[in-house]
Amino acid sequence: METNSRTLEITVLSAEDLRIDNRSVKKNAFAVVWTDTYNYKTTKIDADGGSFPSWNDKLVVGMPMHTRFVTLQVKCKASSGSGDKTVGIARIPVTDFIGGFYPENRLQFLSYRLRDSKGLKNGIVNVSVRVKEALQGCSSQAAASGLGIPVDGRKDSGVVTGIPIWNGYYPSAPLFR
Repeated sequence: METNSRTLEITVLSAEDLRIDNRSVKKNAFAVVWTDTYNYKTTKIDADGGSFPSWNDKLVVGMPMHTRFVTLQVKCKASSGSGDKTVGIARIPVTDFIGGFYPENRLQFLSYRLRDSKGLKNGIVNVSVRVKEALQGCSSQAAASGLGIPVDGRKDSGVVTGIPIWNGYYPSAPLFR
């Protein structure tokens, strides 16, 4: 069963110290989460939070396998109807929640610095992330199919995570003489 995407559950919890042109945001902040050009979701507008909005919105979005960053953009709805103003952007590396020592479906709480269009610091955004449909690797498939070698007479075929200790480096001199 091969798939070209995963399902990402990202909860945009809150933001801190939001500013536009060095002035505190008064109201109507919201966030947009992008995994690529076609996959994005938007939080509800926080009309009362000002520079410290709280959304606690759980967004479920498709994440293609080639995605390297998830982009989180905080915007402010303009009261004059002239369009939305971007407060700041955070680019979240996918490696922050996939490919580490934790299972992909583990809930992780993360905070990121927002940067404005000039690259200057412009607040912090707090999120939680979980991969809902993790890829099935060889060891998971083997465990699901009942393959494995019993250890110490145990009947289960649990999955073991191995950490390689060889890095491909060959010393110029032999280790043993």
